[in-house]
Amino acid sequence: MSLVRNVGTIGALTMVSRIFGFARDMLLARVLGAGLAADAFQLAFVLPNTFRRLFAEGAFSVAFVPMYTRELADESGGEEVANRFASDVLSVFVWVLLGFSALAMLAMPGIVWLLASEFKSIPGKFDLAVTLSRITFPYLGLVSIVAMLSGVLNAHSKFAPGAIVPVLLNIVLITGIAVGYYLRLETGSDVSVAFSLAVAVASAGAVQLAYMAWATRRAGVKLKITAPRFTPEVKKLCLLILPATFGAGVYQISQFVDTFFATSLEQGSLTLLKYADRLNQMPLGIVGIALGTAILPMLARHIQTGNAAEAQRLQTNAVEIGTLLTLPAATALAVCAPAFVTAFFVGGKMTAADGGTMANIVIALVAGLPSYVLVKVFQPAYFSREDTRTPVWISAGVLLINIAVNIAVVPIYGIVGLAGATAFTSTLNVLTLYAILQKRGWFHFSAKLAGRIGRQLIATAAMGAALWFALPTMASRYGGSVIERVWSLSALVGIGLVIYFGVAYVVGAIDKDLIAQLRRKRPAKAEDGSVNLSE
Repeated sequence: MSLVRNVGTIGALTMVSRIFGFARDMLLARVLGAGLAADAFQLAFVLPNTFRRLFAEGAFSVAFVPMYTRELADESGGEEVANRFASDVLSVFVWVLLGFSALAMLAMPGIVWLLASEFKSIPGKFDLAVTLSRITFPYLGLVSIVAMLSGVLNAHSKFAPGAIVPVLLNIVLITGIAVGYYLRLETGSDVSVAFSLAVAVASAGAVQLAYMAWATRRAGVKLKITAPRFTPEVKKLCLLILPATFGAGVYQISQFVDTFFATSLEQGSLTLLKYADRLNQMPLGIVGIALGTAILPMLARHIQTGNAAEAQRLQTNAVEIGTLLTLPAATALAVCAPAFVTAFFVGGKMTAADGGTMANIVIALVAGLPSYVLVKVFQPAYFSREDTRTPVWISAGVLLINIAVNIAVVPIYGIVGLAGATAFTSTLNVLTLYAILQKRGWFHFSAKLAGRIGRQLIATAAMGAALWFALPTMASRYGGSVIERVWSLSALVGIGLVIYFGVAYVVGAIDKDLIAQLRRKRPAKAEDGSVNLSE
């Protein structure tokens, strides 16, 4: 299966998840707004999810998938040896997760204090955040096993199950919002909604694990949990995970930094930041996660077979797909942020003033959208070579710069400055990753790729100008009835799509070979005319 089709499969399913996630946050914004209970729940939701992305989907996946893929491709062992390795890892992983989760739950008052000490200044807020965090934290252990099973299936080129599980999370959380809403009718307190949501988070982890266990069995992969054994392969994985925890997770670690600074600002700032990030996460999830998930096992196979030309071609295609989709997405979100925020979030307990602040946060965040995605392309080039040290040093430097920039700008520009600092340092991170890749000869921008991105920028500029002029013409509709909101946003989206892809086609910003792969008409051809099936 080609990179484009893999990305298309994962991206389509991730888009379904993002739509459900969007519905979830739209409901939550109207039900809870940006107050005490909302901030407490957001912190309780951030903790297990950030650890999940940092350890399970970040460090663990980037270290485990190449090793599992290599065992799977080894003719002397094959699937039996690979599954034995995965079973050994799972048997150790389960106990580590149980121990870590138990310790974190005991230490939760200290963890919440480190991230949100300002909550103590508001009666009841700190204690509520601690209680909710203890309820949600078991989700980390459950979903971490889900991430491992997803990595196993990805190595078998079965990407759909791992892309479906976030949909289950959002369905369960929407159910939790509905239950909490009706409980509040009896209690009259927003805390009822927050508790219902916290229980829903933990329940969602159990639902996701049950589904992935079924999907793994259905795929013919049989894993067993036995007494923990630290085999040489497991020890090697542990050594790779330690530096990868930092190297793969700069974005996630920066979430903790952002949470610390956001909770030091006025009440509701953390909630507004998380809602704004939902708009940013829509294209990031669909494009970035899809690219990162698809490229890692494919790149690992090319590198392990010594096929440097195919590795270069694969990464070039990934960069081109990433910029083709994220450049217009970032521009459209920045230009149309007031319209999107008003239509999707303003209403109920979410005021127009909150919406105005959120729109500014969106504009600052999406300035780094292409970088957030390209990190997913460049980091696998290190991880597939089992080099987890280099990203560590890069990430350490970037994180220190991020903290320094936050200290400088947050007191002046508040929550918007914090979002802008994240975008700036993410761009610095991706530029450094690329510079070292080029120096080592692992990847380089060709003149053809640079030209293609230049033409994408022309199409993006044309689209941005069109949206800028169209935006005020429907200003009164963005906060109107449901029908008015739908058709006005649909008009903006339609204008953006037509202008961007129309100009992109005319100026040659779209690679017709990649489009042919996406449509499954024919595989891409190499420059010498030979058919390339590996991309």
